[in-house]
Amino acid sequence: MPESRTATISRRLPQGMLDELKVLANQRDEPYQSLLKVFLAERLSAERHRARRASA
Repeated sequence: MPESRTATISRRLPQGMLDELKVLANQRDEPYQSLLKVFLAERLSAERHRARRASA
């Protein structure tokens, strides 16, 4: 489901974490910001799934 709106955010990350993210993104041939969005989306989905299971 594509998002119709986006918001710009600014986050400080430990340099090592950012370096690792950039290495992974480079291996996948995609921008690190895009990979970060994928990781966040996957985690949000997992948390929603976990919450549904916990409330069932």
